[in-house]
Amino acid sequence: MTFVVTDNCIACKYTDCVSVCPVDCFYEGENMLVIHPEECIDCGVCEPECPADAIRADTEPDMEKWVEFNRKYAEIWPVILAAKDPLSTAEEMDGTEGKLTTHFSENPAAEAA
Repeated sequence: MTFVVTDNCIACKYTDCVSVCPVDCFYEGENMLVIHPEECIDCGVCEPECPADAIRADTEPDMEKWVEFNRKYAEIWPVILAAKDPLSTAEEMDGTEGKLTTHFSENPAAEAA
């Protein structure tokens, strides 16, 4: 079992989950996070920390596509090791439907200056 980040993270990118992860398995894109399914130890501490309720266990229905999505982007985005402020759009975008097709960016997070 692993945990995965789903589309409600898009355009929110809360990072509360990052600060509690004991194995640093979160990776950061321009406007969302993903979990590397091979690195996740299934501890579950991240799931209740997500204000957007975007983290799910892979055992929930229809999560197979999210496991592969998380794997794909974890392989190309940089690891995130510390919490940051959420995106300025977080509150208004939390819960918006269809963000994968309307707001998702494949770009990695910008490097810190």
